[in-house]
Amino acid sequence: MSIPTAGPTFRDATAADVDELVALIESAYRGESSRAGWTTEADILEGRRTDREGVLEVVESPGSRLLTVEREGRIVACCQLEHRGDHAYFGMFAVSPRLQGGGLGKTVLAEAERQARETWGVEEMHMTVISVREELIAWYERRGYRRTGRMTPFPYGDERFGVPQRPDLRFELLVKELA
Repeated sequence: MSIPTAGPTFRDATAADVDELVALIESAYRGESSRAGWTTEADILEGRRTDREGVLEVVESPGSRLLTVEREGRIVACCQLEHRGDHAYFGMFAVSPRLQGGGLGKTVLAEAERQARETWGVEEMHMTVISVREELIAWYERRGYRRTGRMTPFPYGDERFGVPQRPDLRFELLVKELA
């Protein structure tokens, strides 16, 4: 007989969470640890995904929140929510690689959408995804996001975003109606 685990707890990140959040984000996207999950970018980008300063900026910026998800006292997921006038921006989404594929990401995304709608009264959520991440884009499409075809260039040469391993990277805007 298995003992049920407690569901996730959602809260806003604080400065005290920054180091743990950086480690979580890096583990979900870069290096060998990221290969345990399906969201890895290790084949298209090397280097870091974020740093302490970048995460702290999100935590401390007005109109921005870093929603932190805990399970059994440990941070297991996070996402950025930013109020941008008539819409919210969703970013910095990470789920611990060992928990990917179990539904936690869907739960976090739904809670982020609910909070953006209720907190800011926005009717749309926007995000950008690297356009070659077809499996990830398909996951978002199954949750109601639509591809817009609006692309922005990848910041080649700025290692704060990683070291590209291919020449065709760019970001595509995905949008979902929240009403």
